[in-house]
This record gives sequence, structure tokens and C-alpha cells, in this order.
Amino acid sequence: MDLTVLPVALGDYIGLSLVIFFIGVAGIALRRNPLIMLMSIELMWNAANLLFITFSRVYMNNAGHIFAFFVITVAAAEAAIGLAIVVVVFRNAKNVDVDDVRILRG
Repeated sequence: MDLTVLPVALGDYIGLSLVIFFIGVAGIALRRNPLIMLMSIELMWNAANLLFITFSRVYMNNAGHIFAFFVITVAAAEAAIGLAIVVVVFRNAKNVDVDDVRILRG
């Protein structure tokens, strides 16, 4: 393991990823707007991608790049489907609150 391949220390990348991830967690826990929640989920995906790429560079292995590519693909599909659901459910609503979604109950 050669830590000189990174221009910034490994701990800094891990710390940045943790900060980004917990901003996403706070967005999920504190906000009830579905668009903010989707953006928070995207932040959490991107924090994981940052770690995949970082450890891929440290260990000189391309597996992290491949995992990050798949995570980006899944995140794009999740965003498209999530936004479509939000638009359909809240088309006629004035207030957009996740707790008000009673349409999806059987």
C-alpha cells in the first residue's frame, strides 16, 4: 500500500466522505420534503463513491472505479424513478410533505 499516490492525505478523503454522508443522513432525518430527501440520498451515494475511488487509488485496484460506476448508474435510475413518483403523487398538492402520502396505502 503506497499512500504517496494521493495528493491529499487518506484521512482527509475519509473525513470529507463522512461529512458528506452525515449531511445526507441529516437531510433524510430532518427534512420532510421528498425532493430534499432524494438529494440527501444522492449525497450519501456520492460519499460512498468518494471512498470507493479513494481506496481504489490507494490500493492501485480498478475495482473501486467499477463499483463507483455501478453506484452512479443505480443512483441515476433511482433519481429518475423517484422524481417520477414525486411528480405523480404530488401533482395536485399545494404542500409537499412525505407524511401526507396516503394515496399509496391500499
